[in-house]
Amino acid sequence: MSEEKKRLTPEEALKIYNKEKRGKLKIYLGYSPGVGKTYTMLREANIRVKRGEDICIGYIEPHDRKATTEQIGILEQIPTKDIEYAGKIYREVNVKKIIERHPDIVLIDELAHTNMKGSKNEKRYQDVLEILDAGINVHTTVNIQHLESLNDVVQTITGIVVKETIPDTVLTQADEVEVIDISFESLKERLERGEIYNLNTVSQALKNFFRKGNLSALREIALRQIAQEVDNNLNEYMNNKNIKTNWHTTERVLVSISSSPKASKVIRYGARIAQRYRCEFYVICVEEKSLLSKGYSLEDWKIIEKHEELARNLGAETIRLQGKNIVKEILKFSEEKRITQIVLGHSKRNKLTTFFKGSIINKIIEHSKGTEIRIIPWDL
Repeated sequence: MSEEKKRLTPEEALKIYNKEKRGKLKIYLGYSPGVGKTYTMLREANIRVKRGEDICIGYIEPHDRKATTEQIGILEQIPTKDIEYAGKIYREVNVKKIIERHPDIVLIDELAHTNMKGSKNEKRYQDVLEILDAGINVHTTVNIQHLESLNDVVQTITGIVVKETIPDTVLTQADEVEVIDISFESLKERLERGEIYNLNTVSQALKNFFRKGNLSALREIALRQIAQEVDNNLNEYMNNKNIKTNWHTTERVLVSISSSPKASKVIRYGARIAQRYRCEFYVICVEEKSLLSKGYSLEDWKIIEKHEELARNLGAETIRLQGKNIVKEILKFSEEKRITQIVLGHSKRNKLTTFFKGSIINKIIEHSKGTEIRIIPWDL
């Protein structure tokens, strides 16, 4: 490659420079108040300060929890910005003072908080983004129910409308996300000991937000969210390193269908596998257009549309592909999505077509790399 081709454009160079200059964001993610996000963030910061790192508190909300307050320890606290409103004084993040002090790391609690009128930014996450742009690393806390995309889901589960949200991009762009997770039983014990809220409010809390069903569902959402982030990061790494081998870190199921009326059996079989592993589930239809095949007829498409509707009802993402070679399209899609299990039904091809073009099933088995192939008989 020539030197001219290697040279970055001014725009590319600026983008790399800005990324390197920008601070790193770490998020302590929980599924409920009281799981220990702020406590953990403070405890780890104290350990690192004792090692010589420059870490300050930009904003902490201990909620009158003794154990959390004790974890402030030796950490320096940057003065907050006090804003008077309706006769009361409210503390907000003082972005200007944090940037002036310019520590290596600043701790800012409750990322989804809405700032009081008179603040520079409407939302605290905007304060954090500004501090990151100034080259300061930020450690912060948030619960999963504050993600904008989950707003409707959380309302359905808990019956509560979460008014303070953050864009999903804030979480996806974080350099590190640490899930602070404890069981419902342990969280309930903390609540009943008065470690989360005043003891007078415990009974009411357990009947409302802190119901076992609510918290179990939110906990699962949080764990699934971070699992997806880890998976995305792994895929990005493997793509950057041009790693084609499937590492099977998580299951992904692919069902390939045709216009055969019996394809619904294969879809249902694939759905059972996907439900067992609670994994990504794809149903694809490849239309072959070549000298020996002109594609599907209108009647074929009507059957396929019914199959696709069934697949979507069973949680699959449906995709239509087109190509000269069905096997190549299936294998290409499987490699791109890092499929671990391909589910196929018996081929609809007649003996003459099979003689000239070979068996789709045999070719997929021969050329698939590290993927489990499941062949489903029509009479299953």
